[in-house]
Amino acid sequence: MDYATLLQILDSTLRLATPLLLASLAGLYSERAGIFDIGLEGKMLMAAMASGAVAFLTGSVWLGLLAGIGASLVLAAIHGLASITFRGNQLIAGVALNFLSSGITVLVAQRLFGQGGRTPPLTGEARFNPITLPFVEEARGIPVIGPLYADVISGHSILVYAALALVPISWWVLYRTRFGLRLRAVGENPAAVDTAGVSVVGLRFVAVAITGVLCGLAGAYMATALQAGFGREMTAGRGYIALAALIFAKWRPVAALWACLLFGFFQALALRPDVVQAVLQVKIPVPFLDALPYVLTVIVLAGFIGKANPPRAGGKPYVKER
Repeated sequence: MDYATLLQILDSTLRLATPLLLASLAGLYSERAGIFDIGLEGKMLMAAMASGAVAFLTGSVWLGLLAGIGASLVLAAIHGLASITFRGNQLIAGVALNFLSSGITVLVAQRLFGQGGRTPPLTGEARFNPITLPFVEEARGIPVIGPLYADVISGHSILVYAALALVPISWWVLYRTRFGLRLRAVGENPAAVDTAGVSVVGLRFVAVAITGVLCGLAGAYMATALQAGFGREMTAGRGYIALAALIFAKWRPVAALWACLLFGFFQALALRPDVVQAVLQVKIPVPFLDALPYVLTVIVLAGFIGKANPPRAGGKPYVKER
């Protein structure tokens, strides 16, 4: 495998890892606050449909992005009401949202456009276009580093760079701010937080809202940047993969970045079976390569890669003592 081919795979890795990273950071906030959210998939799917539909109808990708975030926030509010206000089972509520999104996205898209649950292709200002970073042409002449900067780091949409920037921002918020300290405390010992006069319910709703915003970004990215429009079940299990990456990273933002890049790398390899076969000198079935990210997800969730201890109050509804 030559260097140019490696750069193409790395470029695809970054593109494919972006929705996983955004969804993984979304789950990080809610689960650190004690709300297990298996409904990441449904929020992403709903956001993808809303952003693709609104972007096509208005011709503005930014309105599409706002619509995607809004749709995801609606589901986040439903999940918050079910899990926090009514103290329901958080996992069942998340699964229910996934089923709801799977059906309603196709129904709405079919009603609006009549194309089998899809939106028409997005073009022009209805899509996020690649951004060329400064000094790309000047850097191409630098051995090794130049092509890496020009062909891998540069040339992505603004949401890719936003996702990467959210990693250090999330680390700073969670570990260097009072809000982050309280959020993590709510996921570990909500009674102690309540005793200190801080609203457990309020903090958990804030965390769920942040989750909705980030899932909205992830879904909008898939429909308006990674692909040119919404397609039926287009998230294809990425919400579950993001959840596995979060567990693999032990609920830490920087480690989540590397975990998502690993999953993205496997997805990129599935798109280049010829390269894999040339490197290994073995003919590998394409379906096997397609299944690799999902196999790794099962391995992580089964606990074969290290022991991951979730927040101690995770999944448990908080009942205030009187």
